[in-house]
Amino acid sequence: MTENISGETRQQGRIEVVCGSMFSGKTEELIRRIKRAVFARQNVQIFKPAIDKRYSNADVVSHDHNTIKSIPVDSSADILSKAAEFDVIGIDEAQFFDKEIVDVCNKLANSGKRVIVAGLDMDYLGQPFGPIPALLSIADEVTKVHAICVKCGSLAYASHRLVSGKRRVMLGEKDKYEPLCRDCFQKALEQDRIEEQWPNIPFPKK
Repeated sequence: MTENISGETRQQGRIEVVCGSMFSGKTEELIRRIKRAVFARQNVQIFKPAIDKRYSNADVVSHDHNTIKSIPVDSSADILSKAAEFDVIGIDEAQFFDKEIVDVCNKLANSGKRVIVAGLDMDYLGQPFGPIPALLSIADEVTKVHAICVKCGSLAYASHRLVSGKRRVMLGEKDKYEPLCRDCFQKALEQDRIEEQWPNIPFPKK
């Protein structure tokens, strides 16, 4: 049996997705739900992409430095092969996984497991990120969490990249990203375009 976010006890599997911008508390919420399942004496395990070594090579660590043990994996197929004995499976930073993560989550849920997924829903350009849109569409439950815009104090909408580089995947913290509301994000993207067009002009620092 598994316990869902509402406290109900159910036999069937389910997929829960927690998404939002950087610094919005996605991993915090994932850890909270997993710890609740541990308290209920359920057999749990968290997986994370092996490329994410920002705070720890193995553990899942939130921006507030809450930590929980995890298994780093190189692909979503590794999760399927390692999750058979667990009732509740957490998956952090799901945007970094291959598209097969969608099928993996479906198979786990269809076999009666509770799957809790956390990830960025948009990249640094405000575009849907990796497999997250597909995961949202198959989820039994979706929770969108928000950071606070560092410019105006509104609810943050996206993660703005502070450093140059067009690689979609660029791991980083507050030195590389800031959460912005929709309006401030659009203004920041326009400023980025101007600076890219005129690289030799000493624009004021953001």
